[in-house]
Amino acid sequence: MPYDRALAIQDHAVEEVSGGGLERLLVLEHPPVITLGRNSGVEHLRIAPETLTRRGIQVVQTSRGGSVTCHYPGQLVVYSILRLDRRSGGLRRLVHTLEQAVIRVLNAFGLPSTRSPGRPGVWVQERKIASIGLGLKRWVSFHGLALNVTRDTALFDLITPCGLPGVQVTSVQAELGRDEPELAEVKQVLTAILYQELAPKDAFRHT
Repeated sequence: MPYDRALAIQDHAVEEVSGGGLERLLVLEHPPVITLGRNSGVEHLRIAPETLTRRGIQVVQTSRGGSVTCHYPGQLVVYSILRLDRRSGGLRRLVHTLEQAVIRVLNAFGLPSTRSPGRPGVWVQERKIASIGLGLKRWVSFHGLALNVTRDTALFDLITPCGLPGVQVTSVQAELGRDEPELAEVKQVLTAILYQELAPKDAFRHT
């Protein structure tokens, strides 16, 4: 799904949820796009924006927290539209919950992972495998997490991941050294675990 379309769906979902509608998760993939968080700018790009555009790679300034990251086919993106005024811990707790869900998913595929204090996301040793960046509007969260699944993470070579020089990026398949699990299998496991971590299944609307 194009990034702009997903953002429009999120905006509409935030309006509905803030008005009392059902919370939801949006689980999808994007064409190649580089997104800049509130704490990031073009200084974290390794190639000029106009060159990226010519290569068909969109660059978008967003309202989420965090720094620069990439989305691309083969990466699972989850946007969490949730009422945080009804949940304890606010955004910090939600970040922790999303990290925990990814760690459980990776454990299910035999891949140990962990958090890194002060650096949101999930890591395999010193390699980053999942990014998290959230926004908040009228106490409803939006944006979310991105888990790298397939081997090709070359898009990250065009940025300074997380705005931190020296950060290495990895993926599920790269760490396991094989072209599996497939994206659809990881999506199924991740969605089920997110439902367990976040709320009863009937609190969400499938889209």
